[in-house]
Amino acid sequence: MNGGGPVPVTIGVDVGGTKVLGVALDHEGKVLGEARAPTPAGGHGPGMHAVLATIADVVDRLAATAELTAAGSAGGVDNAGGHGGFPLGAGVPGLVDSEGRLLFAPNLPRAEGVDFAGGLAGLGGVSRVVVDNDATCAMVGEWRYGSAAGVANAVMVTLGTGIGGGLVVNGKVVHGAKGFAGEVGHMVIFPDGRACSCGQRGCWECYASGTGLGRLAEEALDGGRLDGVLALAGGVRSAVRPEHVTQAAAEGDRGALEVLDELGWWIALGLSNLIAVLDPEVVVLGGGLMQAGDLVLAPTRRSLARLLEGGQRRPGVGLLPAALGELAGAVGAAVLARGTTRDMVVQGGAY
Repeated sequence: MNGGGPVPVTIGVDVGGTKVLGVALDHEGKVLGEARAPTPAGGHGPGMHAVLATIADVVDRLAATAELTAAGSAGGVDNAGGHGGFPLGAGVPGLVDSEGRLLFAPNLPRAEGVDFAGGLAGLGGVSRVVVDNDATCAMVGEWRYGSAAGVANAVMVTLGTGIGGGLVVNGKVVHGAKGFAGEVGHMVIFPDGRACSCGQRGCWECYASGTGLGRLAEEALDGGRLDGVLALAGGVRSAVRPEHVTQAAAEGDRGALEVLDELGWWIALGLSNLIAVLDPEVVVLGGGLMQAGDLVLAPTRRSLARLLEGGQRRPGVGLLPAALGELAGAVGAAVLARGTTRDMVVQGGAY
């Protein structure tokens, strides 16, 4: 926790498979600046040096925007109450250990084994580096400033290329024994089902993610149900993307709406399991799929009402879109940089 008054400015970055997104955040949660860059392609070694260099560039641009210097954080007070640089938080996808190393990343395999904390610690002006799972960062962002503010028990599910998760139980972020809690996308919901990038079969993210939506679209194309979607892709089947499905659904295309209904059922199936185990007050949905808004949220709510234990007899669970949108992970990383991630506790939404 903060032992020396509020930190004037912290920087948070969210490292994804396609982009690095960063924010500079003041102590009241106001975003002072945003910066982004494409995530470089490539493998280990030189490829990952490029990723770290990209993060450094994003941080440099944010530091300039927020007028941060190596002499101090917009006023010279660091999070420990002394004089120094600004704290930096980073969210990365996969299994992140307590030392800030990414041990396993099914959706960003080229980053496996990278010591993000060590690689970022030497950046100019940085007083401390905190690295955590990207979905846990998104949970913290939404818990502090978004849809789960003030809630003691909450679940965050990020629906993107894969599925990530963040957990808050009894007013505390849950990391688990090794720091790997929240990998909800790799719950097996269909034994011997589709092959997953993690090496198993039948994982939730194979069916309820952006990748899952792409596969549902392929099946619907096989059945001749997505002519409108195919038209949006210029008639080229290999060019069909999930965003073509959501665009067609927004225009009232029946086949596309049916595909999103099926996607909503798969999302609700996993959510019903999480709710049965964790009994949260709120479930927050974020990630790229939620850019479609109610086109995804509405069928998910309908299916969840049917799948949830107790049905209508059970008190309602709030199912809400992420208020911070794509900034949730970067904002949460910036919040976590204010103190130690493993001991962070929020009471009544105040940190």
